[in-house]
Amino acid sequence: MDLLGRYQQFLREEKGSSENTLSSYTRDIEQYFQWLEGAGIAPENATQVDVDCYIKYLLSLGKSVATATRGLASLKSFYNYLLREHIVTVNPAKGVALEKVERKLPQILTSKEVELFLEQPDPRDAKGCRDKAMLELLYATGIRVSELIDLNMEHLNLSAGFLRCVTKKKERIIPLYSAAVRALADYIEHVRPQLIEQPGERALFVNMNGSRMSRQGFWKIIKHYQDMAEIKKDITPHTLRHSFAAHLLENGADLRSIQEMLGHADISSTQVYTQVINQKLKDVYNKAHPRT
Repeated sequence: MDLLGRYQQFLREEKGSSENTLSSYTRDIEQYFQWLEGAGIAPENATQVDVDCYIKYLLSLGKSVATATRGLASLKSFYNYLLREHIVTVNPAKGVALEKVERKLPQILTSKEVELFLEQPDPRDAKGCRDKAMLELLYATGIRVSELIDLNMEHLNLSAGFLRCVTKKKERIIPLYSAAVRALADYIEHVRPQLIEQPGERALFVNMNGSRMSRQGFWKIIKHYQDMAEIKKDITPHTLRHSFAAHLLENGADLRSIQEMLGHADISSTQVYTQVINQKLKDVYNKAHPRT
């Protein structure tokens, strides 16, 4: 097995990395390997100067600093694995650094835009009923799309009004508002039994063929209802997560509680929503104050 294949196996079996992480790291490293091949350098013989030249090469192609930073992180991880396996004696990517990436504030929907967006699925047909349940649950809990499609029936407790979100790192309990509970109950009672192919299917959300919903399938659902709602902002599953957090903060929730519900390991990741609210207030001030 080649170096990349062994590294992929390590990520999958020992690190428990997701398929998305695997795909991202593989893409970055394959591109690096192609550059090394053109320069006649074996990956295990690359130096810090070689890695630095490669990152500068990415920037010369017009890649953003953020993309180059992600590529560098992939290389650091790859060479850490080679160090662990005693294939190299130093990590040539370790001393390479880029300028700090300016962190963009996440885009959020207004409360009215969220309401308009959630009104688009028609719960009177099977697809609309399922879609409404998914969108209501996403906005109710702020979970990631990967967590949404990984949900099983046993993770939901509608009578108590909460969701149990289980990841490899931890488990968190997130409350559900009443409209989300109603949408989920409607879907589970009337639609899901018609869609599932196998009686023992555990997936909470399934596609119209009865198998677990995919990320790509859910992405198309989001885009479909964005078009229907004629909302100009670019809506992604993460937009609803950002909106969930910002709206909670705006209405008086404390940062620690939001951090717990979002599953952020570091409070600094949650504090970005304070900046979103502050920017929103500043925009209102600049538009409305008679002296500005």
